[in-house]
Amino acid sequence: MKNNEKRKNNIDMLSGPLMKKILLFAVPLAATSILQQLFNTVDTAVAGRFAGSLALAACGSTSSLITLYVNLFVGISVGANVVIANLIGQGRDDRINAAVKTAMSVAVVSGLIMMAAGTATARPVLTVMGAPDDVLDLAVLYLRIYFLGMPFSMVYNFGSAVLRSRGDTRRPLYCLLVSGVFNVGLNLFFVIVLDMSVAGVACATVLANLLNALLILYFLKHEEDRFRFSLRHMGFDRALLSQILKIGIPSGLQGVVFSISNVCIQSAINSFGSSAIAGSAAAVNFEFLSFFIVNAFVQTAVTFTSQNFGAGNFRRCTKVYIRCVALGIGCAALADYTFIFFREPLMGLFTADAAVIPYAYLRLSHVLMFQPLVAGYEITGGAMRGTGRSLAPALISLFGTCLLRICWAFAVVNMGLSYSVLLDTYPVSWIITNIMMTSFYFYFRKRDFRNRSSLVE
Repeated sequence: MKNNEKRKNNIDMLSGPLMKKILLFAVPLAATSILQQLFNTVDTAVAGRFAGSLALAACGSTSSLITLYVNLFVGISVGANVVIANLIGQGRDDRINAAVKTAMSVAVVSGLIMMAAGTATARPVLTVMGAPDDVLDLAVLYLRIYFLGMPFSMVYNFGSAVLRSRGDTRRPLYCLLVSGVFNVGLNLFFVIVLDMSVAGVACATVLANLLNALLILYFLKHEEDRFRFSLRHMGFDRALLSQILKIGIPSGLQGVVFSISNVCIQSAINSFGSSAIAGSAAAVNFEFLSFFIVNAFVQTAVTFTSQNFGAGNFRRCTKVYIRCVALGIGCAALADYTFIFFREPLMGLFTADAAVIPYAYLRLSHVLMFQPLVAGYEITGGAMRGTGRSLAPALISLFGTCLLRICWAFAVVNMGLSYSVLLDTYPVSWIITNIMMTSFYFYFRKRDFRNRSSLVE
């Protein structure tokens, strides 16, 4: 019975019709990512409605910084996903368990590193970012408590990557469903009943991340032998660790440079005052939700491509790419334009401050309107990472989503330009990055397929 249940959770990526399997993989993954982001969304909503605009600004002003720290190590989990999925495609069952143990050991170590770094650097980094005096202390408090939960968050993210590599996106979703409800309840209790303000919403997120980690460890402990893991069996395989880092570090750096650009833009937003910060913080939640829909198809492209590339199914790799791009753009557009259409009631969930709402609406019209463009270059980069080529997407993102935006934000602040002009950097950078990423994908694809074909033969 247990074996049948495990097979039910997994997806055969190497044969059969693709469209249904891509959706079966991507939809639970999108729901999982959205629920994970809702931890922060609930934080900002509860803070804004029950603790005031300053608390909302404090939570919102830390989001880009949290993403900066987290993205490097979550990117490394992508490396684990690629390596394990590739081993599955090659039929290398003898190496899978060593890869699982290595990946989960990296999760524990990276979580501890982030906990120490995040709590130690919270105040100086937020000060450099220009957080206003009336927001700074609350933002520092929120950030320091939040980072206490980083080891739990990393265990969940890497554990999910292990399950995802074999086609299981359902059980990570089950974890988030349970912890999401837990998080909402704790948020309301800590803020409304105990009057803990930002400290309460941060504590709720930490405890929810702890629950997530415990659930994912339970699933891994009861997996079949090649995927089984427990904290008593931690260890590193040097060869596999090298492969994971070779793919994961560039992938993580891609997320980091993306976050650096957002930190710079957040610093520019800070110059417009607390109302702009709060309005941007409210609107950006919907950008995150849209991005995680896109990211579901990115991870689908990574995993399906990894298994089929390992097995030498190159035509199927191409089909995976085309279908993921089409679905990613379509689903992102549906979500984005739904958010824009219902902007009034949605913004009402976060704030009733008349000075804040116009800034939120401006961000929706200048950023969310064009966000489906993200699907094009992100999924294309994911397809390249699935073949083991991770450095090129990172370098392209370094230019398109980091250097360009930093220069733009610098110009806006120094030339005294408007808040709306600052936001225009997003669609411009997305168009440029799409052109570059797609061109490089088609250039490298023939070479990678040819090189892998010679190894298979």
